[in-house]
Amino acid sequence: MLRDKNLIPLSHQHQHALALCVRIERASPIPEADLKVWQLEIAQIFQAEIAIHFDAEETVIFPAARRLETLVLLVEDLLRDHVSLRESFMRAESGNMNAAELTEFAKQLSAHIRIEERLLFERMQALMSSEILATLGAQLEAALKNATQACTPPNSATRLRAAK
Repeated sequence: MLRDKNLIPLSHQHQHALALCVRIERASPIPEADLKVWQLEIAQIFQAEIAIHFDAEETVIFPAARRLETLVLLVEDLLRDHVSLRESFMRAESGNMNAAELTEFAKQLSAHIRIEERLLFERMQALMSSEILATLGAQLEAALKNATQACTPPNSATRLRAAK
């Protein structure tokens, strides 16, 4: 199913976060010497976009989805993911993640995003009227106005390198 235009801003941010996950997965195991720079980038992306994204989901999307009985449990699971992911972002910000934790973080974030895209958004689009989705879109626009609107380019130590 095509993404409803009112949810596209969140989907674009999901793409940015998935790009980070792919780079982490491809760079794994991350050498000890590069851990700090990876964690710095993760913390910067969280501050520039993901923290605002989580807040928008928690104040706009999740309450609307909870009004649909079939989505209540899914929303509760996604909220638990947000708590766990925030903890990981804070560990990265403090520079306390090891290589295995970075890899696990990327897997968890990627899985979370895919659940939102493939289950939550698809079900919302199927069950909500276009008027409700338009109202959510307007609320999202306001909630996301301070987020970075472009994918943050990786630094020299975290960008993908050509396969040898």
